Amino acid sequence: MSDIQRVFTPSQPLEPGARYGILSGFEPGTRTLEAGFQIAPPFKPLPVDIVFEKDVAVTLRDGVTIYVDLFRPAGAVRVPVIVAWSPYGKGQGTSASVMGIFGMVGLDNGVVSGLAKFEGPDPAYWCAQGYAICNPDIRGVVDSEGDSVVWDRQEGRDCYDLIEWLGVQDWCTGKVAMSGTSYLAVSQWFTAAEQPPHLAAINPWEGVSDVYRDLVMRGGIPDTGFAEQLQNNSYWGKGRREDILAEAERHPLVNELWENKIPQFEKIDVPAYVVASYSNTLHTAGTFRAWRRMASEDKWLRVHNSQEWPDYYDAANTEDLRRFFDRFLKGEDNGWERTPRVRYSLLDLQGGDRVDVPADRFPPADVTPVKYYLDGLSRGMATEGPAVGATADYAVGAGPDLVSFVTRFAQETVLIGYPKAHLWVEAEGADDMDLFLLVQKLDAYGTPLQAFTVPNHNARVHDITEHGASILRYKGADGRLRVSMRHLDEKLSTEDIPAHTFDRVEKLSPGEIVDVEIDLLPVGLTFHPGEQLRLVVSSRSLLGTMMPGNRAYTTPHGGRHIVHTGGDRASYLQLPVKPV
Repeated sequence: MSDIQRVFTPSQPLEPGARYGILSGFEPGTRTLEAGFQIAPPFKPLPVDIVFEKDVAVTLRDGVTIYVDLFRPAGAVRVPVIVAWSPYGKGQGTSASVMGIFGMVGLDNGVVSGLAKFEGPDPAYWCAQGYAICNPDIRGVVDSEGDSVVWDRQEGRDCYDLIEWLGVQDWCTGKVAMSGTSYLAVSQWFTAAEQPPHLAAINPWEGVSDVYRDLVMRGGIPDTGFAEQLQNNSYWGKGRREDILAEAERHPLVNELWENKIPQFEKIDVPAYVVASYSNTLHTAGTFRAWRRMASEDKWLRVHNSQEWPDYYDAANTEDLRRFFDRFLKGEDNGWERTPRVRYSLLDLQGGDRVDVPADRFPPADVTPVKYYLDGLSRGMATEGPAVGATADYAVGAGPDLVSFVTRFAQETVLIGYPKAHLWVEAEGADDMDLFLLVQKLDAYGTPLQAFTVPNHNARVHDITEHGASILRYKGADGRLRVSMRHLDEKLSTEDIPAHTFDRVEKLSPGEIVDVEIDLLPVGLTFHPGEQLRLVVSSRSLLGTMMPGNRAYTTPHGGRHIVHTGGDRASYLQLPVKPV
């Protein structure tokens, strides 16, 4: 990739404050943390003696030195090691910011020891199970040299070098794995694609897998509020950090810069235990995309019904992960291969969720795509298309700024898989449209059903999720598309999942009516007799921001949006229906 496409901005050193933890200072050396050691009162005491090597220097292939913290069980001769790769400071586990996030979602800080990297595996647990943990400060972060980058193949090469260094240490068995959520999941796609010889298994627990399509330009729409938060509140260091906001503004179409930020899925062949959810508007599409496209023959998928942090630190889920790692890092014959290749959840949204439903694939083989045709006259949806053409429209920026279509299920209905919309649309008074779609579940009386994904249900969480913080409250499956970016990628599109090239702009002419295909996040929903499904089409984000405090997106395109239905312009919502 030409470096001229990359943009960098000065970073700032990590100094005492919200993101500074007890172990954030630079203090190379080795000591033993004895069983019962507690780094601070809120955190879990250590169950075993742990050898703690702090700020160990590791030199990468281009001469850049990074620093890592190592935790390994005392007295053990050789153990496998798990890497937690991210730009979040390796000493940040006790910081006010991390403790605040746990508080926001309703997690007790006592579920971890404070030695864990944010979103990463806890040394207290894993060392007691005969594993070491490696927490790196990656390139450009804290005291590590170089300039930091945002999710690209450079990180894969850097982590390759770290894994190969770890694999030959005299305390290591030569088996290295990776684990963690969010950023720590994304880095695993890139690292595994580099195929480091000592990498024995990965455990990506929800993460984007295409920076353009998942982070900065989902649907071709420059909604960069979370990217701004990530860039400005991470990558603290002494050099420079990549300015992904400037890159998105300078390069709004897919080019070499953005291609470099897509892992080479076809090269990921290591055993993988992938964890996903339907509800994370940042991670869901990317996690399922990586699951579909990675080449690993030994891969397992679990789709949970909550949010990544409570799910990752749940004791039963940690034990489940240990069985996977014991099989592929320790060679234990523990029956892991009998674990269903897919375990998915079905959301009820009224307290009757089903979890760990076994299947051989996702979606299950008996799922059938069913087209529900929109009717602009009745505002209903049915499996038979209306013979008479009609329209439904709204004015951008004027209430209600949306149109919707509803269908009622007469019998028990299960949706599991990938929904999509095929719409015929027109922009009156504009040459482009930003379309935001939402599939909602309604009860028998038409009330939208929602569910918090986190244990915290207090008034503050109600407030912040009312019009945003979409990863904390599930309101339905959403999708989006800028109509001028509608060109389909013929190689990657399937009957169930449309994929767009995002490499060209095709503006609308006055009176032009075009058909567009829009992918929505995968679903697992149960509908009881009488309950309803509503498709909403709007010019604004119906879920709001991903996290509290993110900058909200406002479309620059005005005019009137017209959805055509019936006749020779039969718009429809395709739903994945499973026999009951």
